[in-house]
Amino acid sequence: MNNQSLYILVVEDQQSIAQNIANYMEDKGHVLDFATQGDQGLELALTNHYDLVILDLNLPVMDGLEVCKQLRKQARHHVPIIMLTARDSIEDKISGFTLGADDYLTKPFSLEELEVRCFALSRRHLLQTNDTLIFDQLCIDRKRQRVTRSGQNLELHTMGYRILTILAEAYPQVVSRSKLSQKLWGDEPTESDALRSHIYQLRNMLDKPFDYPMIKTMHGIGFLLNVESHVKSDVINNDK
Repeated sequence: MNNQSLYILVVEDQQSIAQNIANYMEDKGHVLDFATQGDQGLELALTNHYDLVILDLNLPVMDGLEVCKQLRKQARHHVPIIMLTARDSIEDKISGFTLGADDYLTKPFSLEELEVRCFALSRRHLLQTNDTLIFDQLCIDRKRQRVTRSGQNLELHTMGYRILTILAEAYPQVVSRSKLSQKLWGDEPTESDALRSHIYQLRNMLDKPFDYPMIKTMHGIGFLLNVESHVKSDVINNDK
């Protein structure tokens, strides 16, 4: 499904669950560290730079909620947290999210779903915190609002740039027409042909001069950023 390797901390005191996660995720090429107590997990999370933390709630010494709270208070950077728990009440979920959890998975869970959530969360975190997005031939510099494809600078209009950025941040998901319109114009009414016109102008700049189209129409659904290369899209932090 994905050739990206994630560096993950698993804080889980049930050996069978931790072992199942290890067998599945390491077989997929991910690198995992483990802790069986909350205080150990907190120390590891503060010491190492993980892509994300998979955190159980019911832990000895320090429970998962306290680990999450202390991690948010002490860490010098934001590390995404997926909470694992048998508690499925709304109150429990609200408590987790209030203390800083990014996602919540109720036991029992699918290991395949866990991996998908890990990818989605780590990618969302990168897209929110980095300036430059790279997808095969396409480079979007959000800090300078500059777009290049195959090294050629694209002089996009403001609306075209906004549409492209929305599709890039949603990748690989489809953005519906209604969602795209809402992000562009909010609740303000607009002409029915306005979006079609802006997409047409964007395609003239982004797609026509090159070897394959990167704006793909999903008929009856919306639009998708099309990355033809099998090379995984990447994200670069210009502040480094």
